[in-house]
Amino acid sequence: MASLVLAALVTATATACAYPLKDLGPLPPRFSGPPLPADTAVAEMTSVLAAEGITVEREPSNLNGICHEQLMGRHAAETADTALKAAFVRARSEHGWQAGPDMGGRTLTLTKNNWTVTAGLPGGQVAQGIEPLIVMSLTCVGGDGTPSATTSSAATSPPTNALTPSTALTPSPASP
Repeated sequence: MASLVLAALVTATATACAYPLKDLGPLPPRFSGPPLPADTAVAEMTSVLAAEGITVEREPSNLNGICHEQLMGRHAAETADTALKAAFVRARSEHGWQAGPDMGGRTLTLTKNNWTVTAGLPGGQVAQGIEPLIVMSLTCVGGDGTPSATTSSAATSPPTNALTPSTALTPSPASP
């Protein structure tokens, strides 16, 4: 009798777990559109900031495999918040950036393809004669950290589901 109950329990467990183990195929991409090169994202943000009177310097990440850029500059304290907000509006209207996730009232965010841009509004109390620091962080998702676009043969050839010794441990690229 105990072995019959145990067999029924094993069968029920195997049946219940069969659905979660079902292969549903590749995950959807984490961003829409083709990957945007770092140089393009930085150029667009630099130009919209310059149009609002904010001159910035680019500080790329020094870490391999990390796709992160930072733009830093200074602007007059009395108009820094307004100029930064106007630059974000300009990025949406002129370059197709979209509003990013809400991170609170003092943080502005934008997204485009594989990039997310964040900047904190400097505002607040600033000492007399000192221009506040404007810091804009650009982070990419799923990028390789290169400053320019690259084309690989894997991106242009159709993916295959057959496993070969060379691709047995390498996931196939997701189709958009």
